[in-house]
Amino acid sequence: MGIAEIHALPRAEKLRLMELLWEDLASDESSLESPEWHGSVLRETEDRWQAGKEEPLAWCMAKKELRRRFE
Repeated sequence: MGIAEIHALPRAEKLRLMELLWEDLASDESSLESPEWHGSVLRETEDRWQAGKEEPLAWCMAKKELRRRFE
């Protein structure tokens, strides 16, 4: 499948393919390594939360916000 074929797919199909790819990649967790910058971003977020500058968001609400933002 090439990029032109991917561009032609409906959004729902693109998301389904992404989910299938992620499921396949995640099936072997030992081969997944987080990049160094992930740790840095998590530490920065933790620092903001400790300082009262970051509010936690329930996962269901985060998903709704992301879907709204990217639809």
